Amino acid sequence: MAAKHQQRISQHYSGQVKNLVRDGFGVYVYPNGFFRYEGEWKMGKKHGRGKLLMKDGSFYEGEFVKGEIEGNGLRYWAHSGDSYSGQFKHGELHGSGVMRSAGGKKFEGEYCYGIREGHGCFLDMEGHTYEGSFHENQKHGEGIMNYRNGDQYEGDWLLDQRQGHGVMRFEDGSIYEGQWRNNLFNGQGTMIHCSGVVLEGLWINGSPSGVASKMLVDGGDVLEVFQGSPFSMDVFLQTGGGEIATGESGRLLQISVGVRFSGIRPTSSSSNLLKLIEDMEEKPIPTPFGFDFISYPLMERGFEREDSRGTAPVSVAKSGFVQTDSPVPEGERESGSGSYGRGLRGAAPSYLDGKTGRGDQSENGASIATIESSSAAEDVSGMERGPA
Repeated sequence: MAAKHQQRISQHYSGQVKNLVRDGFGVYVYPNGFFRYEGEWKMGKKHGRGKLLMKDGSFYEGEFVKGEIEGNGLRYWAHSGDSYSGQFKHGELHGSGVMRSAGGKKFEGEYCYGIREGHGCFLDMEGHTYEGSFHENQKHGEGIMNYRNGDQYEGDWLLDQRQGHGVMRFEDGSIYEGQWRNNLFNGQGTMIHCSGVVLEGLWINGSPSGVASKMLVDGGDVLEVFQGSPFSMDVFLQTGGGEIATGESGRLLQISVGVRFSGIRPTSSSSNLLKLIEDMEEKPIPTPFGFDFISYPLMERGFEREDSRGTAPVSVAKSGFVQTDSPVPEGERESGSGSYGRGLRGAAPSYLDGKTGRGDQSENGASIATIESSSAAEDVSGMERGPA
């Protein structure tokens, strides 16, 4: 005949017993006074549903098996305000669960004896969200990171850093796809900037290798032009080492053509050009060659030019802008370096800033543009120029 449950009240335990051991529902206060358990017992051990409370306000509420915290439950840490709801094994977070912190962080996914391991979704304190693979509490493997500013990275991770192959889609529409190392563009990759500029090739620590840094006008220091005669010039975009920049397309360059300013005021018999200058009311622009000039608009014209360099068709507008096969950055048209470290967060690297437009890439990838215009000046004997 099975023994019946009896009630027992002692110094530390109050509840049901069976065969002189705790069995059924009861409350047990540990001798140290720090822990208190109230819940189900079986054969003298905590077994079933119960709640283990600590004197500092922390607690665990959920399933117990043979005296161990095991199964589904809720754990709360009073000192930090963190809480975990999910699966446990031998008292450790193990299996699927959700961890929430008082600071706003949240992880929902898989744990292995207290550490994030496997697939999960993580929201950090800055508002960035990650979904993908974890290893030893770190982002590791394939995953997608959505940044609070609208950027998104999808690709490989190594110990919490973007490393391997990945695609970064920036909030402004720019896209980088290629190799990463130490959270930066490193290796072969392609950047398609929102302006239309395309950089393709080798990247080193977040910046393209061999990016155009200067513009060279070919044809000598002085270009002689005569009224009614067309003239043309070749513009080369070069790296800091003097080599033609390759792997770039889409930059819109501004080419300035001017007439030497002599200070003569137009009269009723002035030429059309001087009348145009008066109407424009432009102030003379100083040059490093010791004289001032007034801007002369290029003709609106499209054409193709074929020569030994294999240049591509370009077009020139009245504004003086020309589409080329390579970008020339702002300033004296020298390149800077981007963030994206910005940690690679936010807009595209700064060396792509400035006025840009789309252009066609030449057959050999060279950064060459040709501009052409027609001279209508009466008293122009030549135009001095140097590297832009």
